[in-house]
Amino acid sequence: MAIVVVGAVFVDVKGFPEDLYLPTGRNAGSIEFVHGGVGRNVAEDIANVELRPAFVSLVDKSAQGEEVLRKLRNHKVNTDYIRAVPNGMGMWLAVFDQAGDLAGSISQRPDLHPICGILDEKGDEIFKNADSVVIEVDIGKEIVKRVLDLAEKYGKPVYGVVANMGIASERRDFLQHMDCFVCNQAEAGILFVADYSSMTPEQMCADLPARLESANIPSIVVTLGSRGSVYASRSGEVGYFPAEHVKVRDTTGAGDAFCAGVAIGLTYRKTMRESVEIGTRLAASVIKVSENVCPRFRPRELGLDVEVEDE
Repeated sequence: MAIVVVGAVFVDVKGFPEDLYLPTGRNAGSIEFVHGGVGRNVAEDIANVELRPAFVSLVDKSAQGEEVLRKLRNHKVNTDYIRAVPNGMGMWLAVFDQAGDLAGSISQRPDLHPICGILDEKGDEIFKNADSVVIEVDIGKEIVKRVLDLAEKYGKPVYGVVANMGIASERRDFLQHMDCFVCNQAEAGILFVADYSSMTPEQMCADLPARLESANIPSIVVTLGSRGSVYASRSGEVGYFPAEHVKVRDTTGAGDAFCAGVAIGLTYRKTMRESVEIGTRLAASVIKVSENVCPRFRPRELGLDVEVEDE
């Protein structure tokens, strides 16, 4: 079954100004509707590397929900473990400035509790055949607990990603049972109650190992925007990897693609540095376009010796 992703589906409504963005003004521009959600994005990113992930999630009982399913299936995502329920999808309203950076947003979260029922009914089937698991740490606490229990039962590595660090920071104990946690610089500061805003990558590399040791978290990758990312593990791997410099259209989904790349690399026995390199490449491919996910890659383009099915 390859990589299993557990997370939410959102519909993103994104506005782009034609000229200089005025926060309190009436800005002419364009509005786009894009399928989003951290979990959904990660699943499609993994599928776009010609791998065949399974996505455990929810959609609405609506034409929009059907369209989400249709697109995922077209990208070869296994949707057998997605259920259609009322209020199954969230919505994210976002406005970007003239540089492509997020200027403001409002998020309406879905009710994800029915995922517990999917895991209770199909959990053994899902996890028994998985290579690894990627989960949104900030979804329902009971969902995360079920996922970690099933992963432990079948000896599967778990990689965590976050949409709302305010919620995730309350679940530090869960991170101790995840093989790697991926977040950005601000989120790492919330997690470790530290001010990383003025630190250089080198200073963060020196700081993170002790933080992991005291928090009993196995490993972490922290994205630094245009400066790249840093990584550290309790086993001794630590380092910095620069970002690829490309023209920015829209940064939405770049972090999700980065997480997908890191999870892919670690799942298929790459080092942390090699995995971060894959994540960096996928993230760079996303910010050049208004889509939330990366374009198609073959595994061997990313240095992966993984057999894929040509369907």
